[in-house]
Amino acid sequence: MMKFPVALIPVLMGTALVSRAQMPDTTGIYGERRDSLDATVFQSSGGSTLSRFKDVRTEVINASGLCKMACCNLAESFENSASVTVGYSDAVTGARQIRLLGQSGIYTQMLDENRPVMRGLSAPFGLGYVPGQWLESIQISKGVSSVINGVESMTGQINMEHRKPTDEKPFYLQGSFMSDLKADLNLASSLQMGDRWSTVLLAHADGNFKSMDHNGDGFMDDPRSRQFSFSNRWLYFDPSGLQVRFGIRAIQDNRVGGQMESVPQERRWKADLRNRNLGGYLKVGVPLNEDNSRNFAVVADYTYQDMRGAFGLRRYDAGQHSGFVNLLYQDQSSEAHHFTVGLSDIFDGYDENFVSPYADGFDSKPVLNSLGAFGEYTFHYGETFSLIAGLRADWFAGAGVKASPRLTVRWTPHESVVLRANGGRGIRRSTPLVDNFGVLSTSKALLGDFGGHILEDAWTFGANVTWYLPFDDREKTYVSLDYFRTDFAEKNVLCYGQESIALVPLSAMEKGRSFTNNYQFDFATEPLERFTINLTARYTDARETLPGIGLAQKPMTSSFKGVLNLQYATRLNKWIFDATLSVNGPCRVWDFMKDMYPSGSTQWYPLLYAQVTKRFKNFDIYVGGENLTDFRQKNPVIGASDPWDSKFDASLVWGPLMGIKIYAGVRLTIWKTV
Repeated sequence: MMKFPVALIPVLMGTALVSRAQMPDTTGIYGERRDSLDATVFQSSGGSTLSRFKDVRTEVINASGLCKMACCNLAESFENSASVTVGYSDAVTGARQIRLLGQSGIYTQMLDENRPVMRGLSAPFGLGYVPGQWLESIQISKGVSSVINGVESMTGQINMEHRKPTDEKPFYLQGSFMSDLKADLNLASSLQMGDRWSTVLLAHADGNFKSMDHNGDGFMDDPRSRQFSFSNRWLYFDPSGLQVRFGIRAIQDNRVGGQMESVPQERRWKADLRNRNLGGYLKVGVPLNEDNSRNFAVVADYTYQDMRGAFGLRRYDAGQHSGFVNLLYQDQSSEAHHFTVGLSDIFDGYDENFVSPYADGFDSKPVLNSLGAFGEYTFHYGETFSLIAGLRADWFAGAGVKASPRLTVRWTPHESVVLRANGGRGIRRSTPLVDNFGVLSTSKALLGDFGGHILEDAWTFGANVTWYLPFDDREKTYVSLDYFRTDFAEKNVLCYGQESIALVPLSAMEKGRSFTNNYQFDFATEPLERFTINLTARYTDARETLPGIGLAQKPMTSSFKGVLNLQYATRLNKWIFDATLSVNGPCRVWDFMKDMYPSGSTQWYPLLYAQVTKRFKNFDIYVGGENLTDFRQKNPVIGASDPWDSKFDASLVWGPLMGIKIYAGVRLTIWKTV
């Protein structure tokens, strides 16, 4: 098996040097195993843990957590996390969105092994384009963190770690089938070709083959869809320490939502979308001295996204060329002091054509480019204290130079207590129409500059304390408390009326403000061998200045979420039982919706997920259920009886659209025999 210089790996990943104890742990009962008489017995894991040694407060969803539910894609991987809330952007297209720290997922930087992804046009459906079975772990970091990968992280970062070319599994196959006739198939194959080259092939296909309308409003509960994706990742390692990583990926997605086929074609409101995505990346790491403590790295990424969509009488056709280049020099010659400096460029070229009968269309070809220079200093005093100070200056075309300072501190005053604090500035270019993709699933007039691209600007500060209780010698019992505040200096504010949707920059309103206060409690324990309990509760106070209203509770933002996950595994993990119960709090509705919600808020609702897995020598079979409480949002489509009326709106989704779903699946793994 290949041996890599540890000092060079972080350079290729674009992160500061970390010790082995700080590297994300992706093992678990669904992870590595040996099917032999001298098998290593892995203890059950809850699948989601708080990393003790990360400088930033980081929740790790490991291989176990990725198998707790159907997890057909990345969005479904967050169902048992209270940190991240997952919902639909609308009730017809199937686009998923997340919220972190009470803010939309567009303010969370998505990373693929520390390369920025899911930007612009790829954001609305990006969560559905990452198969859960392609991943070996997900790391969720709250607040601002490193400046190395840009400053688009305002509320946090979500980093995905894919299956590696050096994986010990030369063949992996997973398939599942749901009661709503949705099918999912994944293939992964890692191959080593000599001592220097290795590759991993990843393939995915899924489809939703039947239209269903359980609530009887005449609209499909979930769009019919066909999706295919393929990825090929390579690694070259030279004994000198030189590493080259590169790969390609292609996605084809077609989906049709809207009214059922029973409605005559000429009167049917339909959302018909086709998405195509093609991308590639390159990472080159070059050691500059014998022990690899000084390194130079080049990270480059290119993505082309093509979207063609019809939404009733509106049509949105767009293309995006995105490029990312990072040049880094890293000095790690001292155990205590680490330095990283670099230059980067982020390029986005759009071609947007929005045709609308409501006089709110546009045709634009903006070129958005930003050049950045950054430096980051890391100080470690053993495992007791660490400090990361970063400063980045970015030149934004048409907006000048913006400086973004960031600071992270971690202190362990006692071996069982970890304190963390971080803060800094985040900046991103807005893409209003795709940032608020749900507005396309309405017949309302769009007021404001939906074709503009202002710079959104926010400061986030937070702190966390984690206390590991002395109930066992593996530190599986802990209590964690954290608080984060995000304060916007500039952002686009969306304001819904009965027949229109207005987009207003925060700076255009007198005393405009937008902020969130986010509190979270986590508790994890293993009271009995192979029985784990994870309890999480999150409270969010989100407020925003709305035109004509003033500072008010932010509409359609849930104030509370609690999650309880129980997992039990029998000896040798032959049987695994999982159950996840979540309680989702109410959210304030827009004023024009108060005839539907007299209290001015939605109701709270519970969701229950369960799964049973049986493990054999080389394969697992599992059955499970989603939304076993059968809770569904009533009337998710406003004006469903007349979608051509100016009051029609399918974008105000706050709860589940579908009821109970039962699924079954199989996972087949072939291990290396040598």
